[in-house]
Amino acid sequence: MSKSFEMELFLTGVLTGSHATRQRHLRQAMLIQAEIAGRWQRETPWTWQRKHLAWFLEHRIRHRSEATRYYYLLTVRLLARRLETSWRFSQSES
Repeated sequence: MSKSFEMELFLTGVLTGSHATRQRHLRQAMLIQAEIAGRWQRETPWTWQRKHLAWFLEHRIRHRSEATRYYYLLTVRLLARRLETSWRFSQSES
């Protein structure tokens, strides 16, 4: 049995802000991870491509409120920063 991926450890270096903000980013990142794992069987962010995060923003949360989509966009940008990629995401994708 493999050990589950620790999202909190993965994001430790880039998480800033209040405790509530950090917890929100962690909850959202774990949901993003679960959705991508369910759709593409990509368990860890190291295996993700830009299309996976874009899919999440465009298809999985499109019916949520504008504020919710914005907060998920911030989390996606945080994930991209942690992965040290040049991926850019805008509000039009969410």
